[in-house]
Amino acid sequence: MQDIESVALQAELWSVAEELADAARACILPYFRQIGLSADNKDRDGFDPVTIADKAAEQVMRDILNKRRPQDAILGEEFGNSAGTSGLTWVLDPIDGTRGFISGTPTWGVLISLNDTSGPRLGIIDQPYVGERFCGGFARAEVIGPHGTAALQVRDTSDLSDAILFSTFPEVGTPEERAAFEAVMREVKLTRFGCDCYAYGLLAAGHIDLVIEASLNAYDIAAPIAVIEAAGGIVTDWKGGKAHNGGRALATATPELHAKALKILQQTLS
Repeated sequence: MQDIESVALQAELWSVAEELADAARACILPYFRQIGLSADNKDRDGFDPVTIADKAAEQVMRDILNKRRPQDAILGEEFGNSAGTSGLTWVLDPIDGTRGFISGTPTWGVLISLNDTSGPRLGIIDQPYVGERFCGGFARAEVIGPHGTAALQVRDTSDLSDAILFSTFPEVGTPEERAAFEAVMREVKLTRFGCDCYAYGLLAAGHIDLVIEASLNAYDIAAPIAVIEAAGGIVTDWKGGKAHNGGRALATATPELHAKALKILQQTLS
C-alpha cells in the first residue's frame, strides 16, 4: 500500500481527481438540455433514470484511472466494482441528480472521491453547467467558480431555530424516516428540497446548515463527506457513525447542530 500521507502522492491524486472532473464535464455538457434526450429507468418499482451521459462520463473517468492509477479499485454507479491492489478506491457518480439533469435544472453534479480503509480522503462536487467545483481533502478546502477561487468554510450556526435544512426528496425515505426528518424540520428556520449533491456544496460553502437524507448509496455521499469535513463540518449516519457506505446521512455545519438534530432523529425513530 502506498503512503497516502506523502505530499507527492497527494498532489498526484489531486491531479488525477481534477482530470476526472474535467473529462466528465466535457463529456456531459453536450447532452445537458438537449431536446429529446432519452432516459432508461433502472428501478422497476419507481423511477431511477440513467442516460447516455451518465454512462459515457463514467466510462471516460474509468479510462483515465485505468491509465493513470491502474492499481486502484473503482466503485461507480453505472459499472459497479473494479478490484485494485493499492488499498485505495475511487468512488464515482457521473451524474448525481439525473432526475434534475433530464429536467434541465443545474442542481446535478459529478461526484468523485478517493477512499482508503478509513473512508473518503478527498472529494470533488463538480457542477459543470454553472462552472463550480467544490474540492476538499488533504488540507484543501476551496470552491472554484465564475468568481474565482474561495475558501470553503461552514457557518457557525448553533441553534436549530436559526438553521437552513435541505434534503433532495420531501418523502426522504420510509414513512418512519420521513417522520424523523419532519421532527427536525419543525425546529429549523427554513427547509428546502431538490438540490441533490449541490446542497452539500452549499453547506460546505457556508450558505446552509444541515442536509438530512436516507436511502443513499456510497457513491452519493462519499465525495460530499470529504468536502464538508474539509470545510469544518460533520457528516455521520443517523446513529452518529460513519456514513460513507450509504444509507442515512446527517450533514451539519457545527457540532452543536449535529448533536441537536441527531437527538431528534434518534428519539423519533426509537
